Amino acid sequence: MSLLSRLRCITVDVTGTLIAYKGELGDYYCMAAKAVGLPCPDYKRMHEGFKLAYTEMAKKYPCFGYAAKMPNIVWWKTCVRNSFIKAGYDYDEETFEKIFRRIYASFGSSAPYNVFPDSQPFLRWARGKGLKVGIISNAEYRYQDVILPALGLNQGLEWDFGVFSGLEGVEKPDPRIYEIALERAGNIAPEEALHIGDSMRKDYVPAKKVGMHALLLDRFKTPDAEEWRKSGAVVLPDLVAAQELLTSDNFTC
Repeated sequence: MSLLSRLRCITVDVTGTLIAYKGELGDYYCMAAKAVGLPCPDYKRMHEGFKLAYTEMAKKYPCFGYAAKMPNIVWWKTCVRNSFIKAGYDYDEETFEKIFRRIYASFGSSAPYNVFPDSQPFLRWARGKGLKVGIISNAEYRYQDVILPALGLNQGLEWDFGVFSGLEGVEKPDPRIYEIALERAGNIAPEEALHIGDSMRKDYVPAKKVGMHALLLDRFKTPDAEEWRKSGAVVLPDLVAAQELLTSDNFTC
């Protein structure tokens, strides 16, 4: 009996699983500065500045400021300003506002993202098999309302429900986000659900902790993948391989 025949729901991560960034995040900050007539900031410093600023904001105001009732645009404006400052660029308010508007608009569109070619076919295949398909992502509301639809991944066509950290106030790797997904799928039992992601810590471990099946994708040949396998995780190169294994009679995860 295949695993597919025992499932009622498949949940999937977004970034790294269904979509990927085009280039590095810091690149877009540099392009925004150039677009308003400023010299291009150093790409490496900008990327490192963003990582530091994002980590600090996520720790101080998790889930994009959910508990603090911080507006999404305020959270990102603070993060972007701190990214530039940590990279060594402190612009006046008028200049920064111009830069920020470009960055915020860009990341609220489909422009910075690529959809993996197997994403839409896999999601439609799963729904065609009668499964509920859910999205679980540490992301803010624009992923649900703007970005995924703009990329051709639409609620009602490719997925049935979403659990986004910025809307729920809980984020991976907290197992509660997976429990919310099970409830949203119709209060199904965890053993009737499979989660697919690209992070051992954020996807595989918490999904298994609540009793779900889980597997990992290694689309970018990460050095960590071998350790994932040694830990007992099923690691696949893409969603084509996932679909094949799900219909195999000898596959468990």
